[in-house]
Amino acid sequence: MVNVLTMYMPLLRGLLKLVGVRPQAVEIEPGTVLRFWIPSDDQTTSNASKKPNKPAVVFVHGFALDGILTWQFQVLALARDYAVYVPDLLFFGESITDRTERKVVFQAECVAKGLKKLGVEKCTLVGMSYGGMVGFKMAEMYPDLVESMVVSCTAMVMTESISRACLKRIGFSSWPEYLMPETVKGVKELLRIATYKLPWLPDFVMFGNRKERLELLDELIVSDKDFTVPHFTQPKRSTPLLIIDLDLDTVVTGSGINCGFSQLEGKATLQYIGNAGHLAQSERPFAYNKHLKNILASLHDGGRRKQQ
Repeated sequence: MVNVLTMYMPLLRGLLKLVGVRPQAVEIEPGTVLRFWIPSDDQTTSNASKKPNKPAVVFVHGFALDGILTWQFQVLALARDYAVYVPDLLFFGESITDRTERKVVFQAECVAKGLKKLGVEKCTLVGMSYGGMVGFKMAEMYPDLVESMVVSCTAMVMTESISRACLKRIGFSSWPEYLMPETVKGVKELLRIATYKLPWLPDFVMFGNRKERLELLDELIVSDKDFTVPHFTQPKRSTPLLIIDLDLDTVVTGSGINCGFSQLEGKATLQYIGNAGHLAQSERPFAYNKHLKNILASLHDGGRRKQQ
């Protein structure tokens, strides 16, 4: 994948610069650094006196790509009206740690601490797949920071039963076998399953940080008996809102997505995007962005016009 990105990333960086977004390394603690893509006018010191004048939207990526490659179309579409923040989770992009912790909760802690260092006091979090699980943990642990969520193709927690059902549906025996391919054929199979219509792609093999990412997958599955629905203490108007397609997402099945969501006591709203798979934000960016803009407009009605 490196050869493809070597050609593409300078173009993407140029486009991001034009819309006012730049990369910023944030030290969470000694030995742990997260790269964020942030508004160019963001004040990154802890003593920043200037408050953001746009609502903050934080995008958290899944397991295949880093933050900006996952959310590039959404960042380009929203950066004018919102203060957009896109972290690379640990062992993706340029984010690293020398700690041995690999649980979702540690990813959530690092992203939350990084946002606070960047001066973000409250935000709407947009997450997909693995990033949605990180987002739910953040919303549970930091209700004052995460006011609301928009998630797609995810579950609150990847329990053993959800994992078994998902793997059976896609025809793999383990998540490393599917998510960490070592051949071009394996990469194309990953994307074939994750998309409604596989686009043409040049031959490439990924990924970096294989050892650490395999360890992340080892820590992802939670025993069914240990899962309890989180208690979200956000204000009533701060409702987790879901963009999801149960029919065409073959990676995380409908039963997996709905596990626990029915117990959110009316705090969740379902919306659908047709003709898109697990990577809907990349496969159908215009449809995804239309839903997302409408949701964000409904949450941030102060000066935000509802998109038609």
